[in-house]
Amino acid sequence: MTKTAAPDYGKRREKALRSMKAKGVKNLLITSPHNVSYLTGFTGEDSFLWLTSKEVLLLSDGRYEEQIQSEVKGVDLLIRTPSTTIVDASADALNRRKDHEIWIEGATTSLAQWERLQEQMPSKSLASSTGLIERLREIKDSYELSLIEESIDVAQRAFQATCLLVQEDMSEKQIADELEFSMRKLGAESAAFKTIVGVGERSALPHGRPSSKRLSESSFALVDWGAKKSAYMSDLTRLVFTSKPPARLEKMYRAVLDAQKEAIQAIRPGVLMGDVDIAARLALEKAGLEKRFTHGLGHSFGLEIHESVRLGKGQTRPLEVGMVVTVEPGVYIPGFGGVRIEDDVLVTEDGNRVLTDLPKEWEQVTASKSH
Repeated sequence: MTKTAAPDYGKRREKALRSMKAKGVKNLLITSPHNVSYLTGFTGEDSFLWLTSKEVLLLSDGRYEEQIQSEVKGVDLLIRTPSTTIVDASADALNRRKDHEIWIEGATTSLAQWERLQEQMPSKSLASSTGLIERLREIKDSYELSLIEESIDVAQRAFQATCLLVQEDMSEKQIADELEFSMRKLGAESAAFKTIVGVGERSALPHGRPSSKRLSESSFALVDWGAKKSAYMSDLTRLVFTSKPPARLEKMYRAVLDAQKEAIQAIRPGVLMGDVDIAARLALEKAGLEKRFTHGLGHSFGLEIHESVRLGKGQTRPLEVGMVVTVEPGVYIPGFGGVRIEDDVLVTEDGNRVLTDLPKEWEQVTASKSH
């Protein structure tokens, strides 16, 4: 897999400035570390970015000075002293700017930080802005796509390796630990999120945390996992089987797989995000299982595992070329178990491309488990 050239962060900032201008935002104190990274290439934490049409200022501390010099170009740098907080350093810097109104990312600035900024900048008027940079991040460029595909490759290979090592006396937690260790061995920085493993009836918990329940206690288990590699995420879900599963589960599985296929087929530019969710629910309705689908169909991901695109009820925005989303319909029956099948999908000019390719047909995933 060939990685494309690194992005032009200057052009990303120009797009951000155009979006800001369209919203009447003349400046922006960016407090989200993911947004700072997206606009500068800096991969550290605890840093803010001040962005205007005339100035780009990265506020950080001495731990990152050398790293910033190697990662970031075309940006002014302000290193705060060890005794100064990032909020106070920002207030001091902005007090020296002529801007009377200061726009701040509201979603990633705590109330305590906001109040401290207001206290330290009494002559300034603070305003909240949300979603400006997150909207830009929805459309992945070729560099981001290459990193997402690398993350998916690691996650898939780790899952396959773990399946070969799994023993029936292993607990959910042991399986999750083995999978996360395998991802790190294959080059991931970490898991993209806390791995979910649910054996038998515990698979009916959509976000159940791994417990001491052993694989031998049921014929099936649900695994939801992803890798973080080069700062980008992946997100997949599959069922694994230890023996022939009950007929009831097969009905659930086939219905969920049909729902996923219908949803993926609906994905193309211009289609409303909510309509993709509807496509999955209509398929589950035919099987009498729609009421057991208790969450949204999917979400976008990249630098974060949950980004701003939502495939769910009431979402009236259209899909755009370059968006990458999960498609993960699920059916959950308390006391029995759950089925969720999740793949990562890119919206393309002529429709979509499924980026994940682990087997998911019933006959494939249950092969050799018929005894």
